[in-house]
Amino acid sequence: MLGTLCTLITALTCVSGVTVVTQKPPVVTKGKGETVTMDCNSAIDGPRWYKQIPGGVPQFIMRYYKSYSSPVYGSGFSSPKFTATYQSGTDYRLIIANVEEGDSAVYYCATWDDSAKEHVHSDIHHEGTELSVTSSSLSPPVLTVFPPSSAELQSNKATLVCLSSQSVPFANVTWLSGGSPVSSGISTSTAIQQLDQTFQISSYLSIQTSDWSTDTLYTCRVSLGIQTSEENIKKSKCPNSRGPE
Repeated sequence: MLGTLCTLITALTCVSGVTVVTQKPPVVTKGKGETVTMDCNSAIDGPRWYKQIPGGVPQFIMRYYKSYSSPVYGSGFSSPKFTATYQSGTDYRLIIANVEEGDSAVYYCATWDDSAKEHVHSDIHHEGTELSVTSSSLSPPVLTVFPPSSAELQSNKATLVCLSSQSVPFANVTWLSGGSPVSSGISTSTAIQQLDQTFQISSYLSIQTSDWSTDTLYTCRVSLGIQTSEENIKKSKCPNSRGPE
C-alpha cells in the first residue's frame, strides 16, 4: 500500500521552496466501468501525468496545457480512455473513463519549476493517487499463512506470515487474534507483480511466544473491494510446520 495517508490532499515534493505540487484524492476506489477524476494544482506549465503499478516502472500517460487543443499522450495511452481538463488558475484534472482492473495503480502528476530548472513531482513510491478498481467478477485473494519457524521460536520470538495472491495490486490486510482485531505488531508489504501478472502481498504479525503456545487462533483477512478471504492458523493445526526462512 501507500505510505501513511493522513489528509485528503497529498502534498508532493517541494523543490527549492518555490513550487509545491498538490494532488488529490490520495486514495480512490471505483467499480469497473466507472469514471475516475484526479486533481493536480500548481501545475504552472500544465501537468505531466504518470501511472505506476507497484514494483513497476512509471509510465508516462500525457502532458496537457490549457492552450493545447488536445493532450500529448505517451505510448499506450489515448483518448477517450484518458483525458484532461483545465480547471482554473494552475489547477488541472485527469479523467480516466470506463475503468477496469488493469487501471489499478498509483497515478501522480509533475510540473516544471522554472527557478530550479527541473520537474517537481511526487515521491512515486509513497504518494500520488492510489486507484483501486473492483468488480463482482474480481477473483477473491488466495491466502497462505505460515507459522513461526522453529529457529525463531527457539530465540523466544514468533512471527506469523500471510501471503496473498491476487489479481490487483491493492488490498486491505487485517489480522485477528481470538476473533478480535489486532492493532499492533503488523507489517505489510507493497504488492509485487509476479510473472503470471498476478500480485503478491506479504503481511507479518509479531506475537508473543506464550500466545502461540497456548493455541490462540489467529486469522489473516484480505479484502479486495467486496471480495474478502481469510485464513486461520493456530499451533495445534500445524505442530510440525515451519514458516518461510
